[in-house]
Amino acid sequence: MKTAIISGCRTPFVRSGTHFSRLTAIDLGRHAVNELLARSGVPPGEVDQLVYGTVVHDPQAPNIAREVGLSTLPAKVPAVTVSRACASANQAISDGVNLIESGNAAVVVAGGAECLSRIPILVSDRLSRTLVAASRAKSLGARIRTFARTRPRDLVPVAPAIAEYSTGETMGQAAERMAKENGISREDQDRWALGSHRKAHAGTDDGRITAEIAPLYVPPKYETTVEKDNGIRPDTSMEALSALRPVFDRKFGSVTAGNSSPLTDGASAVLLASPDRARDLGLKPLGYVRAYAITALDPAAQLLQGPAYAAPIALDRAGLTMADIDLLEMHEAFAAQVLSNLQAWDSDRFCQDELGRAAKVGHPDPERINVMGGSIAIGHPFGATGGRLTTTLLNELRRRDGQFGLITVCAAGGMGFAMVLERG
Repeated sequence: MKTAIISGCRTPFVRSGTHFSRLTAIDLGRHAVNELLARSGVPPGEVDQLVYGTVVHDPQAPNIAREVGLSTLPAKVPAVTVSRACASANQAISDGVNLIESGNAAVVVAGGAECLSRIPILVSDRLSRTLVAASRAKSLGARIRTFARTRPRDLVPVAPAIAEYSTGETMGQAAERMAKENGISREDQDRWALGSHRKAHAGTDDGRITAEIAPLYVPPKYETTVEKDNGIRPDTSMEALSALRPVFDRKFGSVTAGNSSPLTDGASAVLLASPDRARDLGLKPLGYVRAYAITALDPAAQLLQGPAYAAPIALDRAGLTMADIDLLEMHEAFAAQVLSNLQAWDSDRFCQDELGRAAKVGHPDPERINVMGGSIAIGHPFGATGGRLTTTLLNELRRRDGQFGLITVCAAGGMGFAMVLERG
């Protein structure tokens, strides 16, 4: 039994610190799920489970799925939050597939949200210990003596780490290292980024991208309506991109803000159903999940190379090869990461040594990869991107009369995700 994907939508993806800076990931998730149900016509009471992803958790609402569900679905619908770094929404969708194909659910809402404008700010370990000690003090004098030991440096706030816990390396530093080790040039990175912006602008201009977006009226005054992504730069050029300074290796580097995905706020939602339940409800699927795969490698190695390992496994499980893939949607964390993975698939040596295959896996023509742009232009809310990739791929397969599509995502911790979809 293949799981049917009925519908998908998302909020606009906007740069952090702009339109959604006063909202929470819960607010954004609620909007995406409400719009999904409205567009699909499925009554909320028909939903059996909600699976939702996020990366930077709100300590006051650690189960974002339940909070989103309580405001969009009947209270009896169970909800669970999943987190697999940048593949969190993909994990949510995969978990929904598992629920349906194991017979534990017939209709599942999956997706994810992130509001990086509202990241939790923590206190230092020393101040934390001081606050705990003060709360246990038996008298006012004891509390004062406890706080008297506090030093100015203890008051410096601590933001969530953006580096690998195991290595201390950030994703940007890893992308820079991969660019050097794999011989990915600055020019090729900038050219990929330029293509991302141009294709995303074209998809916005002709309405293909905006058709997937649920416009959002921004509270509290509801005077501002956000209808499209605000990171797409139709006026950028190779000259403008090449003028940007490297970020992670200022002297010898090639990874810049222009060829990297920006910090972004947004949410997505996808409706999954068993084929039988879809038929009973009169729903026409956009497509079906054929197979998926999740892999991991040593974070100290090629941190963002996970898709190179995951995609061949997903294709094997689907009974397909890369030659069967009509469209490929790759998450663009960095242009260097995309180009490194494409290079790996096209390398006999990599595929023989690392994948144990007789020859290279190959990849589709670049004109069939990210045909409406990618995360570099559109943005990347960590927990939500997987929902965007899924919805866009199925819509484009239908428009182009394609049969099979492939999604790939790199994720922190050296993980890779791949899913094969088949048009309905």
